Amino acid sequence: MGGLQHYRMSMDPAIQKLGTMTTNRHKYFRWTPRTARITFMYAVFVPAVFAFMAYQTDGKYDMRAKRKGDLVSEY
Repeated sequence: MGGLQHYRMSMDPAIQKLGTMTTNRHKYFRWTPRTARITFMYAVFVPAVFAFMAYQTDGKYDMRAKRKGDLVSEY
């Protein structure tokens, strides 16, 4: 059948601009106090908190072979 090709969508300029911006984001990145703070939080602070919690509770809980009424914590 002839006529329009209905499977094609018209390109939205806003979606094209968003795609271009996402693709080229590394070209326009700058270290600012805000980005440095966010990077520090995700790269250093959050893993340090999880590591501290893991070391504090290491060996404290035993989940294997527990029966009804047994305590989960070892000390």
